[in-house]
Amino acid sequence: MTEQLETIEERRTDQINLSPVAATKVKSLLEQEGRDDLQLRISVQPGGCSGLRYQLFFDERTLDGDVVTAFESVNVVVDRMSVPYLNGAMIDFVDSIEKQGFTIDNPNATGSCACGDSFH
Repeated sequence: MTEQLETIEERRTDQINLSPVAATKVKSLLEQEGRDDLQLRISVQPGGCSGLRYQLFFDERTLDGDVVTAFESVNVVVDRMSVPYLNGAMIDFVDSIEKQGFTIDNPNATGSCACGDSFH
């Protein structure tokens, strides 16, 4: 148990981070899709009540300038425009009675809105 906590705490500031729990969930979702050519793409898009919002989806493409980071057997792709907003961010997965889904703890976000999906 201690080993997993240490892994989560070791956050890189020069790239995006994916917790072991989130990596396991992504791998499980990809297995359900039955495709091994997909990777998790995370980007920052204009919009939301605070100016910017996160977008997470599975993508088979790799575009010019994409930064691909491998976590266990999962690849996470960030487009070059989103990299400065996401370096140091931790993607996790929460599964509780109150909430289920991916969460993003981003030290680059100076504030967020009530919905939790938008930041500035």
